[in-house]
Amino acid sequence: MSERTVAVLAGGLSHEREVSLRSGRRLATALRATGVDVHEWDVDATLLERLRTEPPEAVVIALHGGEGENGSVQAVLELLGVPFVGASARACRQAWDKPTAKAEFARTGLDTPDWVALPHTTFRALGAQAVLDAMVDRLGLPLMLKPDQGGSALGAQVVRERADLPAAMVSCLAYADTVLAEQFIVGTEVAVSVVELDDEPHVLPPVEVDVAGGVYDYTARYTPGAATFHCPARLDADVLKVVEDAALAAHRLLGLRDVSRTDAIVDADGRVHVLEVAVSPGLTETSLLPIAARTAGTDIGAIYAALVERAVARFT
Repeated sequence: MSERTVAVLAGGLSHEREVSLRSGRRLATALRATGVDVHEWDVDATLLERLRTEPPEAVVIALHGGEGENGSVQAVLELLGVPFVGASARACRQAWDKPTAKAEFARTGLDTPDWVALPHTTFRALGAQAVLDAMVDRLGLPLMLKPDQGGSALGAQVVRERADLPAAMVSCLAYADTVLAEQFIVGTEVAVSVVELDDEPHVLPPVEVDVAGGVYDYTARYTPGAATFHCPARLDADVLKVVEDAALAAHRLLGLRDVSRTDAIVDADGRVHVLEVAVSPGLTETSLLPIAARTAGTDIGAIYAALVERAVARFT
C-alpha cells in the first residue's frame, strides 16, 4: 500500500487512560512497520486544532472508555469529515451502554445473562437494602456487578454472599452512576474479534481466557502472566462455530464497523452467553485481539493498515 499519514488517538481522560496509551504505542509501532507515517496524539484541548492544521489521511482510535468508545470522539470526527477506523458515533453509543446492548441481544435471540440495571438514585430513594434484597431474590447469587458503561472490567466484581453486596455496590458506583447486575454464569470465558478486511466481517480465532481466580478482572487483564490464553479456544468444533456466529451476529446487530471484540461465556452445556461488545478492543501486550491475529497468521499492523484503507475509501 502507498504510505499514509495516520493519527493514532490514545490517552484521554477516562479511567482507562494508561491502558489506552499502551494500546496506542503498540499500534503506532505496528503501523509504522507496514510503512504508515504515524502521529501519536493525545485527546485533549489541542486535538481539534491539530486535526485542522495537520490533517491526517485517517484517524485510528486507540482510546478505551469514555469519549473514545461512547461515540463522542467519533461524532467530532464525523463533524469534521475526518476518515476514521471503527464504528459510527451512533453505533458506538449503542454498544457502549451495556443494558441497551443486552436488550438488543435478548430481543434478537442471542443469549445473555439475565440482568437489571439501576441508577444510584433508585437505591437512595427506595432504600438500598430493600432494592438489593429484591435484586438477589430475582437474580440469585452469585451476581456479577459492573458499571453500566466502561471497560477493562473496572469496578466489576463477583458477589457470592448477600452481606457483601453493599460494599460491592459502593465500589461499582465509583465508576458509573448506574450498576448493572447480572446472573453470574460459570463456564469458559472467550473473546472473539471481528474484522472487516473486505466487504464482509470475519471472525479471528476465538481466544479462551483462563484465570486462576476465575474472574478476568482489571489486574488479570493487564498483568503479564496473570491469565493464560488459549487460541483457538479449547471448545468442541460445533461450540466454536456457535461462538463465532454469536460474535458476528452481535457485530452486525449493533451496526458496528471495521473491528470489534465480543466477550462471552460458554457454560457446561455449550450454551453461549454474550456479555458485551467492545468497539475499541485493547491492543496491549496482554490484549486478546493481537493474540487472535497471531493465531490467524497476521498481526495488528497488517489488520489496521487494511482498515485505514477502508476508512479512507469511505470518504472518497
